[in-house]
Amino acid sequence: MAKNLIIYYSRNGENYWNGSIKNIEKGNTEIVAEFIQKAVGGDLFKVDTVKPYSSDYMTCTREAQDELHSNARPELKQYLDDISDYDNIFVAGPCWWGTYPMAVFSQLERLDFTGKKVMAVMTHEGSGLGSCERDLKKLCSGAVFGKGLAVHGADAAKSEITVAEWAKKAV
Repeated sequence: MAKNLIIYYSRNGENYWNGSIKNIEKGNTEIVAEFIQKAVGGDLFKVDTVKPYSSDYMTCTREAQDELHSNARPELKQYLDDISDYDNIFVAGPCWWGTYPMAVFSQLERLDFTGKKVMAVMTHEGSGLGSCERDLKKLCSGAVFGKGLAVHGADAAKSEITVAEWAKKAV
């Protein structure tokens, strides 16, 4: 049986939510990652930065934009160094300026994706998948890519059926 890994970054606290700022207890991407795990099994790996992003949403967006423009690779509290035991890798994150947070790339660049199936998952408030699939193809050399999934962030908590159906087809 295929083994699945869900690598994700998620942000709780202040988030953009249907046109306004809302404080949420659990990040939208974390909710979606857990739905994937529930549907197909697998291990969760949460990307967590050493230096936290600002709790203020607007400040956080500026930090994210600065990281993108400088192609930064924020230091993580913990890294995965080996994914050889996994067949399918889901990479999930919020859409920050059209792609994943740079912290996701800090993790992905350390891994060998040869022979792995990789699926992009992005939570968003209108950007869909942005350029995350293209960016994954640059970083995950040797992988094959499944169809990605975009989940409207404000609807994450009610997306379980959609996420489960997609995840089951993906693997």
